[in-house]
Amino acid sequence: MGPEVVVNIVQNALYVMILVAAPVLAASLLVGLLVSILQAATQINEMTLTFIPKLLALFLVLVLAGPWILNTLTDYTTRLFQSIPHVIG
Repeated sequence: MGPEVVVNIVQNALYVMILVAAPVLAASLLVGLLVSILQAATQINEMTLTFIPKLLALFLVLVLAGPWILNTLTDYTTRLFQSIPHVIG
């Protein structure tokens, strides 16, 4: 197993990690931005106001994107396990 194989495995792992985390992070960013704009417009400076909308948005994203996330992780794990003979031999 050469260094290029290890680098390829790490690159694929990082790509899958970014791909899986993107919907959750994007939803959190979008809801946080919208709540911040609402707080600035209404001059409500309550720090805990952002938690409930973010939690609801993250729950909704996980419910909607959960099967896709699980499928992506399963595909990556399957490809990783199937590449073991190639990596070793």
